[in-house]
Amino acid sequence: MIKDKKFMEVAIEEAKEALRENEIPVGAVLVDNNTHEIIAKSRNKKEQNFDVTSHAEINVIKEASKKLKTWRLTNTTLYVTLEPCTMCMSAILQSRISRIVYCLDEPLMGSVHSKLDLTTIFQTKITISKIDDEWGYEEILKDFFGKKREYFKNS
Repeated sequence: MIKDKKFMEVAIEEAKEALRENEIPVGAVLVDNNTHEIIAKSRNKKEQNFDVTSHAEINVIKEASKKLKTWRLTNTTLYVTLEPCTMCMSAILQSRISRIVYCLDEPLMGSVHSKLDLTTIFQTKITISKIDDEWGYEEILKDFFGKKREYFKNS
């Protein structure tokens, strides 16, 4: 879908901003399914906030909930560059987000498809879509983690 690409581009830009801030480059955007307007957008901020829970998805959920004055984020779509981990997927399910669109699988901790599928465990009605990586996001991640490994190898 054209709208999916448009909103994933915003998430990719958030991921690039995270990269500039020396964070793991993951971005997320929450969109209203009726108006197609962005409710919230964010990126990983674990280093910046000294907070292991400060993943892009969690930050977006918090921002949107505060803005909308409700924890129920029904009838929304979450665009996230990387498959959500268990912590994030649990928060997504708890917040009642209707749909997730993500770009890359996360083989280590992915909880939509790669490691496990929390949607089947909890028998939810959430819709999951994976979008093709047209933005070179995989290379951004590989480059980031390659530099981190090199840094720690030489330290």
